[in-house]
Amino acid sequence: MTIVSFNNNLLAIFPKSHSKVIPGPTIDTLIETLNKLFMIRIQSLFFFLFLSLQLLAQKGNDVTAPLHAMKVDYPTPYTPPKIEEVKAVLNKVFNYLDAVTPVLLVHRKSGDAVTLNSIDTNTIVKPGDFRLTSYEWGVTYSGMLEAGAATGDKKFTDYTKSRTEFIASSWPAFKTLYHLYPKSNNPFRQPVAPHALDDAGAVCAAMIKAQRAGVTTNLRPLIDNYMDYVFTKEFRFPDGTIARNRPHKNTLWLDDLYMAIPAIAQMGKLTGDKKYYDDAVKQVVQYSKRMFNKDLNIYMHGWVEEMGVHPEFHWARANGWAIMAMVELLDVLPETHPGRPKVLQQLQAHAKGLASYQTPQGFWHQLLDKNDSYLETSATAIYAYCFARAINKGWIDAKAYAPAALLAWNAVVTKVNDKGQVEGTCVGTGMAFDPAFYYYRPVNVFAAHGYGPVLLAGAEIINLLNKFVFEINDSALQLKEKSK
Repeated sequence: MTIVSFNNNLLAIFPKSHSKVIPGPTIDTLIETLNKLFMIRIQSLFFFLFLSLQLLAQKGNDVTAPLHAMKVDYPTPYTPPKIEEVKAVLNKVFNYLDAVTPVLLVHRKSGDAVTLNSIDTNTIVKPGDFRLTSYEWGVTYSGMLEAGAATGDKKFTDYTKSRTEFIASSWPAFKTLYHLYPKSNNPFRQPVAPHALDDAGAVCAAMIKAQRAGVTTNLRPLIDNYMDYVFTKEFRFPDGTIARNRPHKNTLWLDDLYMAIPAIAQMGKLTGDKKYYDDAVKQVVQYSKRMFNKDLNIYMHGWVEEMGVHPEFHWARANGWAIMAMVELLDVLPETHPGRPKVLQQLQAHAKGLASYQTPQGFWHQLLDKNDSYLETSATAIYAYCFARAINKGWIDAKAYAPAALLAWNAVVTKVNDKGQVEGTCVGTGMAFDPAFYYYRPVNVFAAHGYGPVLLAGAEIINLLNKFVFEINDSALQLKEKSK
């Protein structure tokens, strides 16, 4: 209401024609007094607004506000995730993968379904987004098992059950077909006739886990076939170190720690035969002797025996394969095994090195020590899993590493899109001795390497959140206590 309208309203109530009969002050005097009071109130209000705007413009200072408690605009969520939020991410990934990895044999040309007793050279697995027999899918099968155990949701476990049983039931017929037509494009060539660690190790490890857990019971023939290749046929140095002859003769790929050790260690658990544990420990020790940089506490990607100088490219995912191999070995290696302290010490040293390269966004770089290389998702997910697993098992310090694990998970979540696809994952990568190769490797949602690690990470983060309580303490994410 304006002052003029206020006056007019008052005059309408007390018209001037009646002023002569009202005792005391005149109407004009009363109106003037009220006008002055109204102006004082208006001026006070404007003064208050002016001071408030001045304080807001200052955004606080050491006198007017506790600056250390000001809201921070973090690039990655900086709060402990909630278990239900983690489950929601796992569900999203599951729904995508379940829809795009069909379990069906079809005719190559017509697309019609094919039964096991009518398989021929035109029979293929119904095309989806990913291959069911690849090493990346071995990691995914392991991730599904862990997700099922952590969430209590049977659908994750059933995913591994249905796919591994599909492979096992199809394997005999395709094995016969392979012997009849060895040059044909056999969709089950990897389990039928593996000729590289990538064909055998990761899927073998997942199958042993499924067999041991009672998820399925018909996998032993496949397990034995895979292990025959990994343990007896893969090329080795004279000292027993598992190696390759590409891209050069007598080459070590850091990736092969994961392509071999989990399967070998799981075979030890399955059979009780100490020779498998001994070999798995030996691989960790001998790879580390040649490829681990003790100053940086991280591994180089490749090592060629004939090189006088060994160029060091610290590729993130290869370092992920290495630490995950040690985690999986310690999972089953007997406490009394004489090699256990060496493996544990190596894991602790590697975790220390990796933690020092985590970025403010929670990710790790494609090349760990090159801050201008891109942020990579699959390695970040692997580190989130390995840190959380090692904390939960008591192998590394919980207060020191849990915040890094949670930040890594929060970073990974930002790369799971609405479809459940994992973004920012480096595609399959060979070995090189120049930086350009690693810097410019493409990323793609169809790079299968990202899915297993995300499932593993989410499952182990749930276990971590069930075991420990976290809080924002003096503005920082901290482990508070063990859960009751």
